[in-house]
Amino acid sequence: MVQTSSPLRVAVLSDAHGNAYALDAVLAAIRAASPDLIVNLGDQVEGAADPARAYAMQAELGASEVRGNNEEKLWPGGRRSALSRRYGDWLGAQVPPQALARLAALPLTLRQGDLYLCHGTPTSAWESLLWVWQRDGAGGFYRSRDPRQLRALVEPLSAGVVLCGHTHRPGATRVNDTLVLNAGAVSDQVDGDPRARWTLLSRRAGHWSAEFRAEAYDMAGAVTWAQGHSDFGGGEAELLLSGEMTLRGDDT
Repeated sequence: MVQTSSPLRVAVLSDAHGNAYALDAVLAAIRAASPDLIVNLGDQVEGAADPARAYAMQAELGASEVRGNNEEKLWPGGRRSALSRRYGDWLGAQVPPQALARLAALPLTLRQGDLYLCHGTPTSAWESLLWVWQRDGAGGFYRSRDPRQLRALVEPLSAGVVLCGHTHRPGATRVNDTLVLNAGAVSDQVDGDPRARWTLLSRRAGHWSAEFRAEAYDMAGAVTWAQGHSDFGGGEAELLLSGEMTLRGDDT
């Protein structure tokens, strides 16, 4: 249990999306930071840059974990589109079934002392808390949620910090005395900077602050692995190298 009085450092990662190469860099930085606690906000393996190694690296962390929307795709009938089912067949041949079952059984939310963990919102792994998708002629982008809606979602939680992921866009705001923080994504960026992201959360004298981190990693190695081991290498290359996501990845 996280205590609410002493200084604390929390490493927050989310949305690794099966990218073991991005995790190499992020976990090296986390080890150097020597946090007291690590939390993982979901979408751990849905990607094509060595998801089996990515799973093993995350499983070894002993992190506090919640499920993301892509963990819900591991439920029976969770994949509905032909592309998603084809990817699911490939993923099932890469990652052991007991590992996928463990991910599918993760909780939607988790309280860890002063922290409240979710992937999307407190009620859905598919919806987004801090940002909402704004469609435009080029596809779309994430903008800030209406502050009145955000308050309605956050106030009932009575948490010091609400942590979320899902949108791959790091950032933070406050609702009264609650810090609401999106940790960004280890993989599959949306803002044109392809580096791997994570967040170091710190508490001193009862006050929380966040440091958003970006780590360079072997993107060429990630793309080469995906192209050599899957039929999804082309899309993976475009996504990883551009650092842009112009369409919402909600295809199930």
